[in-house]
Amino acid sequence: MVTAPASLARSSWFARPAARHWTCPPAPGDVAAFHRTLPGHAATPLVELPSLAAELGARRLFVKDESARLGLPAFKILGASWGVHRALCDRLGLAPGGTSLAALRSARPDVRLVTATDGNHGRAVAAMARLLGLPAEVCVPHGVHPEAVAAIKAEGAAVTEIPAPYDEAVRAAADAAAAGHSALLVQDTAWPGYEQVPQWIVEGYSTLFTEIDEQLAEAGAAPAGLVAIPVGVGSLAQAAVTHYRSGRSAPTLLSVEPDAAPCVLASLHQDRPLTVRTRPTIMAGLNCATPSTLAWPVLRAGLDAAVAVTDASTARAARDLARLGVAAGPCGAASLAGARAALAPDRRPLLASGHGETVVLLATEGRAANPA
Repeated sequence: MVTAPASLARSSWFARPAARHWTCPPAPGDVAAFHRTLPGHAATPLVELPSLAAELGARRLFVKDESARLGLPAFKILGASWGVHRALCDRLGLAPGGTSLAALRSARPDVRLVTATDGNHGRAVAAMARLLGLPAEVCVPHGVHPEAVAAIKAEGAAVTEIPAPYDEAVRAAADAAAAGHSALLVQDTAWPGYEQVPQWIVEGYSTLFTEIDEQLAEAGAAPAGLVAIPVGVGSLAQAAVTHYRSGRSAPTLLSVEPDAAPCVLASLHQDRPLTVRTRPTIMAGLNCATPSTLAWPVLRAGLDAAVAVTDASTARAARDLARLGVAAGPCGAASLAGARAALAPDRRPLLASGHGETVVLLATEGRAANPA
């Protein structure tokens, strides 16, 4: 990775409408079926907010509310559950399509799950470890709210607090996994030599977009014309690009990052993956310095636009969503802040036509996930 010049890291906008013509293969079709077997499974709400549609000049606007996904306050359990399932089946030589969580638990694998997190992914891995009766170790960087750390511990995981940014916590988790024969690293970012498990995690996120398609159809709405996606290392955005560039539809895909950690935005500006210097932000789950190596080529080819937003704009978005009945945390509210920035009069003409028919904002976490 190359460190971004300060001028690139501060740039707040990128647009490239030609990206919508790129296509890629879809995620496997059995992911959603697997999620339906998990305890407490239900599709999360797709909430229509006409007042925001009027504000943003959209015909209809919906928020995908991930504040209560499978008993957790964020979407991350979708990727963690599929990633853990696939990784354990791979280690035990079992067929993932015919192996239930109960079968995995009864196999009593000698495995300790290890990961790093800004909050939500680690809690999701810890929850899967609890369901399977396995130990888990979670490395947490500085800046994660104490309540988020306590929630990970409440799932039964051992927490190692790393007094450094997220990238250092990832390295610590990888080192811890390499040091033990029973350890299984379940990380939601990729680097050279470690890409299979992150790919399975990305596949797990596909259920979210399948639900959106079905829910828009049920609401009598047109397919998504613009989807705003909060971005950390880019794995959820990778899942969005994979879904929407596989022939289902062709919405404008907008990535939204904190201006304190705009690694994907800076990388798009220079057309190569960059590492940026990060600062503290209320969007703790998005405070990532380096794009996933797995996500980067997909985002480079498939994103239409990217924007960096301030803590103040995101705090305002969270308050506005709360008044409308959506209890989004800072990372989840970033999608509204990003849509407001991207649909400003001087930027909107740079987006492909049709983006205002149906706008979808991904509210990726509730307030309990990473309290501001």
